[in-house]
Amino acid sequence: MLEQTENLTAESVLPALTELALDLRWSWNHSTDGLWRRLDPHLWESTHNPWVVLQTVSRQVIEEACASPNFRQDVERMLQRKRDTDSASAWFQTTHPNAGLTCAAYFSMEFMLSEALPIYSGGLGNVAGDQLKAASDLGVPVIGIGLLYQQGYFRQEIDRDGYQQALYPFNDPGQLPIEPLRDANGEWLRIPMQFPEATLWVRTWQAHIGRTRLYLLDTNDPANLPTHRGIASELYGGGPELRLQQEMILAMAGWRLLSALGIHPEVCHLNEGHAALAVLERAFSYMQDQDQPFEVALTVTRAGNLFTTHTPVEAGFDRFPPELMRQYLRRYAENELRIDFDDLLALGRKNPLDVSEPFNMAYLAIHGSGAVNGVSQLHGKVSRRIFQPLFPRWPEAEVPVGHVTNGVHVPTWDSAEADQLWTETCGEERWRGTLQTTELVQNSSDEKIWDFRMKASESLVAYTRARLSRQLTHRGATADEIAMAGSIFDPYALTIGFARRFATYKRPNLLLYDPVRLIRILTNRKHPVQLILAGKAHPQDREGQAMIKQWMDSIVRPEVRRHVAFLSDYDLQLTSHLVQGVDLWLNTPRRPWEASGTSGMKVLVNGGLNLSELDGWWAEAYSPEVGWALGDGREHDDDPRWDAHEAEALYDILENEVIPAFYTRDDRGVPTAWVAKMRASMVRLTARFSSNRAVRQYVESYYLPAAAVYRERADQGSRRAIEILNWSRSLTRNWASLRFGEVSSRPENDQLVFEAQVSLNELTPDAVDIELYAESLENGCPFRQTMVRQANRVGPFTIYTARVPANRPSSDYTARIIPREPGVAVPLEAPQILWHAEEMLD
Repeated sequence: MLEQTENLTAESVLPALTELALDLRWSWNHSTDGLWRRLDPHLWESTHNPWVVLQTVSRQVIEEACASPNFRQDVERMLQRKRDTDSASAWFQTTHPNAGLTCAAYFSMEFMLSEALPIYSGGLGNVAGDQLKAASDLGVPVIGIGLLYQQGYFRQEIDRDGYQQALYPFNDPGQLPIEPLRDANGEWLRIPMQFPEATLWVRTWQAHIGRTRLYLLDTNDPANLPTHRGIASELYGGGPELRLQQEMILAMAGWRLLSALGIHPEVCHLNEGHAALAVLERAFSYMQDQDQPFEVALTVTRAGNLFTTHTPVEAGFDRFPPELMRQYLRRYAENELRIDFDDLLALGRKNPLDVSEPFNMAYLAIHGSGAVNGVSQLHGKVSRRIFQPLFPRWPEAEVPVGHVTNGVHVPTWDSAEADQLWTETCGEERWRGTLQTTELVQNSSDEKIWDFRMKASESLVAYTRARLSRQLTHRGATADEIAMAGSIFDPYALTIGFARRFATYKRPNLLLYDPVRLIRILTNRKHPVQLILAGKAHPQDREGQAMIKQWMDSIVRPEVRRHVAFLSDYDLQLTSHLVQGVDLWLNTPRRPWEASGTSGMKVLVNGGLNLSELDGWWAEAYSPEVGWALGDGREHDDDPRWDAHEAEALYDILENEVIPAFYTRDDRGVPTAWVAKMRASMVRLTARFSSNRAVRQYVESYYLPAAAVYRERADQGSRRAIEILNWSRSLTRNWASLRFGEVSSRPENDQLVFEAQVSLNELTPDAVDIELYAESLENGCPFRQTMVRQANRVGPFTIYTARVPANRPSSDYTARIIPREPGVAVPLEAPQILWHAEEMLD
């Protein structure tokens, strides 16, 4: 890399271009686009991959460009700006200068950063990629760990008969904006892992995302057995054994890579249960470094682990048969962790004594983490219900799962028109701080906001026509069909977007419930509606593929074909165009099976509106001022009668609310009611549902507390962890002997005075809390009050008392005993609980 950028010569421009091309900041900061377009306009428009451009064009083309002083000055200016940005203090450095957080390692099965790095499928990768970008903007010391897939997720084509075809093009590492990781001697850094058949060598790569790094792992090493070289071939492909192998490489080889690089994160963020084995490998690393047994190592390291679950149904977690786990991890348990293999299996089970129970990666993540969160307010509630069996006799409301609602990286998803509007009203730095300036967009006139929307619509229609024409050409369509695609859609008609994975719970065909009514809506001559669809169904999901086929059959009807387009191969580039240009984003999942959803968030910055089921993020975002809601906010499972009811409600909302709002114009041609919703949506929701907000929330609510507790437990030879472990053992040994005596209450003035007799047997009083508990009122928080220990005793019983307002009957309250130890997460790390009235939870 260049040490400085002054006075670049023609010879030194190439290394500078290399540095710029290998920094994926260009995926959201488009200041360098002109450089790559100048080198090869056609290749740039086809790939939007600077590294491909730089690798492909001839040396002569580069030399001719570099001979231009203006070109060299542009490169110099952009390289200097990049380095200034990387070295400048950002939000994290100015807000938390002495935080003690040097690194958070973010493990994820997929990362969506750019179409130039196709190692993603959908929502999970979207969240991971956007959070890395936001971490770069904010200066948060986060690094990503993922897999480099040889083929990635499948590419989609729709054949002439309307059926999805799955294609798996090879990801040539030489054409991807990544580079091998090398040690101090220049040797490619390879991580050995012991598999049953042989030693597996894992190759390592790195991608630059502004200030952050993403380290990628793959197994396509010539030294590996042929069966091992393809382990990292497909994302979400193969059966249980391949999935377990991939998760071992992600989590275990990923943590070993950090150790090899001398990186020692205080925080390990598990983005879904795929990465749960990092819990074990991190503990093993601590065992080696500190010469401690596994129990102590796990007690220390779990405090620094955060598990984010994205799964809204219990059946969605990865499970592996005990025998498969034995094949791959028994020797690891016995020889490395130095624990019995059954003890390892117990960490991934609800019932450790059930030898037939599969190993659940989400359970391992929970048992090995100091905090757990869902990805929306509703999903946090759903997750507490899902994980309640791991915390028997604890009320569902107290199951230790919080939430951080997902957000999107706004600079990645805004259109050029939207970017200009936000820059004029809020400044260039608006997405790099605390987002307090976004209210300034209120000052833009209705005409200005509507004008920027119309320009975005025009761009989307032009893109749709071009993409659909190419799609039909590749499919072997007739000349008339291709010509029609070149004139499809009206830039000034209401355009609805629906794009997501085609799965039954997402109900992508809800609009087709009444085809006659849908056609009437679409083809209204005075108020026409046009619909752009996109999405893939998993190659093994026959029902999802059948729904795509149903749409394709509907589109070919003569009265429909000019109003509906299905764009194949839904990827990041297509997503960008859709969210930037549609007027309305439609989402119709069955509640509560959309954990969060992020697609609808992407339209916010671009002035698009949402019509969505009250599920995921929209359940907390919706108000009548910002969009439209489908459903009653309750759960109806997969009842077909409810699907029919919501389909009718969807048509009603479109006909009676959405379409009139869009087409009712004032004398300036502006739909004032629609623009009012646009303005409210942009101002109230854009910042709130951004990855900027999400990352800051992770830092302040999870990363910083986790790092502090981890350091406390690790200090002084793990002294605090050993104390906690001894407390936990004593708690387990004595819990069965705890018992209540008499519990009574009496009124006194305007209060109720409770008195409870408690026998702690061998436990010391400071090892537990005696609480008075009552269920919540009106969906609030449960009532909890610690009872006070008194000096007097009654035989073996200690007396505890509490006073509460007499605004509820005494029968609402129950005494209980729960563990207490400073710095310990109860019930996550200590799930014991004893109720005076045990029958209340039966």
